[in-house]
Amino acid sequence: MELRTAKAADLDRIAALDDSFTTDTVFEVVVEPEGFALRPTPVDPPLHKVFPPDDDPDGTVFVAADGPRVHGFVVVDLEDWHRRLVIQQVTVAPSHRGRGIGRALVDHACAHGRAHGALTAWLETSTVNVPAVRAYQRMGFALCGLDTTFYRGTPTEGETALFFARAL
Repeated sequence: MELRTAKAADLDRIAALDDSFTTDTVFEVVVEPEGFALRPTPVDPPLHKVFPPDDDPDGTVFVAADGPRVHGFVVVDLEDWHRRLVIQQVTVAPSHRGRGIGRALVDHACAHGRAHGALTAWLETSTVNVPAVRAYQRMGFALCGLDTTFYRGTPTEGETALFFARAL
């Protein structure tokens, strides 16, 4: 598996990747006197989330590929003013999940950020994407904030945005 910068020929392959997920747990945001807490809450039947198609990715795109076959990708952007690498999207094909491809893509993106002066990697996910939250935590990311209004007026209204960061 090769990690490399995406080429124009990869864009259709990237768009064809299934980024849906299924979970039997979501996080409930609980307001406490000193702030917020996340409470894992079972859901039955399991929640299956399908994301709407995206336009061509904005930012730098790295792919995990075997020859012409793309099995995953990460989209990042550098915010120079506060030396932050923003990880906009991480997607791994369902058939290749659990093999370390997501971690390899994130590590590759973080190395790119460090090489360009970033001090922090930052990303956003939602309270229903518990599989991603757990994966990011295993990769060393820590919850650094949330926004209960982030998705207002979008198809994901009702979810809460969770922000994670990791020092580079």
